[in-house]
Amino acid sequence: MSSTDVLVVGGGATGVGIARDLAMRGVDATLVERNGLNGGTTGRSHGLLHSGARYAENDPEGARECIRENRVLREIAPHCLGGDGGYFVSLADDDPDYFDEKVAACRDLDIPVDVLGADAAREAVPDLAADAERVAAVPDRVIHPSALVAATAADAREHGATIRPHAPVTDLLVEGGAVAGATVETGAGTETVRADHVVNATGAWAGELAAMAGVEVAMRPARGVMVAVDYPGLPVVLNRCRPPADGDIVVPHDGQAVLGTTSVDVADPDDYPREDWEVERCVEECARLLPPVADAAVERTWWGVRPLYGPDEDERPGGRGISRGFFVLDHADRDGVPGFTTVVGGKLTTHREMAEAVADRVCGRLGVDAACRTADEPLPFRDDPAELAAAVDEFDAAAPSDADVVGR
Repeated sequence: MSSTDVLVVGGGATGVGIARDLAMRGVDATLVERNGLNGGTTGRSHGLLHSGARYAENDPEGARECIRENRVLREIAPHCLGGDGGYFVSLADDDPDYFDEKVAACRDLDIPVDVLGADAAREAVPDLAADAERVAAVPDRVIHPSALVAATAADAREHGATIRPHAPVTDLLVEGGAVAGATVETGAGTETVRADHVVNATGAWAGELAAMAGVEVAMRPARGVMVAVDYPGLPVVLNRCRPPADGDIVVPHDGQAVLGTTSVDVADPDDYPREDWEVERCVEECARLLPPVADAAVERTWWGVRPLYGPDEDERPGGRGISRGFFVLDHADRDGVPGFTTVVGGKLTTHREMAEAVADRVCGRLGVDAACRTADEPLPFRDDPAELAAAVDEFDAAAPSDADVVGR
C-alpha cells in the first residue's frame, strides 16, 4: 500500500500537466497510466498548436484560449514545437465571405493575421494549389506530443511528483461514499494507492473510470485518421478556409506531411473499425490544398479518438465546426461523491490551462493556497535533445503522431 495527496489517472498531456501543476504548488501527486505515457489521444493527434483562427468566427472564447496558450507554449516549450506558422487557404470554390469573416474575427480577438495573395503564399509553399485565391497567415505551430509529455512528466517528477506508467487502475476505492484511492496493477501484482483526492484525466476513457466510483460521465468518443506522407520541406501548417470538414489540415514535419482528419463516432475507444475510405478521403481532400500529396508515398497511418463530452455534443447540432471547450466535473457537487474530479473535452493546445483549472479546483478542496506557476517556468531539456529523447524512452512516451521527428 502507498499513499499520496492526489492520484492523477491518465498520462496524456493534461494528466502530466495536472501532476506538474500540483507538484509545483507543493502537493504530493502520483500519476498512473495503464500504458506508456502519451499512449492515448495526445500521442495519436495531428499535433497542431492552434492559433485560435480555426475557431475565431464561431467560438471567440475558445479562440482566446488557443492564442493565449499558443503564446505560453512558445515561451516554455519551444523545443517541443515545430513548423513556422499557418495558412488558411481559400480555394476558388470556397465561400469568400467565410474567409472575410474569419479574418475579421481574428483581428477582433488580437490573433495576428496577414492576408496574402496566392503568389505571395507560393513563395513559402511553391506547390500550393493552383486555384488558391487568398491566404490568411496566422501563428499556428506544430506540437510534438512525445517531447511535450516527456518533458512535462520529467518536470513534474523534478518537483516531487511520482510518475508511474504501465500501472493500470483496476478499481477505485470508495469509502463512506467518497473516493479514497485506487487499486493499481503492478509488475508484482496489485497495489492499493490511497489518496485524499483522485483526478480522472483519462480522456475518451473517462466514463469507464467514473463508473468505478458509481457516477456517470457520458462520453461521445469520435475517431479520426491521420496519414503521414513523404513530403519534405513544408514550412507552415495548411488549413482549408471553409467550415471544418474531412481532410482540411496538412501539418508539416521534417521529411513528411501529416494529413488529417476525419470524425466518426465510435462506441468503444479501444475497439473500433479503421476504414480505408477515411484514408482515401483525407488524401484526396488535402491534395486540394497541396496537389503533390496525392501521389506521395504513405509512410504511416494512425487513428486517434477525441474525448468529446456527451452533454456538450448534444448542444451543438453539426458541432464539428464549433470549438469544443473543456469541462471540470467536481463529483462532490455534481454527484455527491467527494474526493473525485474529472476533466474532459478540450484540445492539446489548451492542455496546460485545463491542468491549471483542475489544480485550482483540487487545491481548493484540499485547502492548499498556492498559485499556479506552470505558465512561467520553462520545461526541461530545451538545449539538450539527447536528454529529451532519453526521457521519451524512459516514460515510454513515443507515439505515432511524431514518430518521424522525436527520438530518431
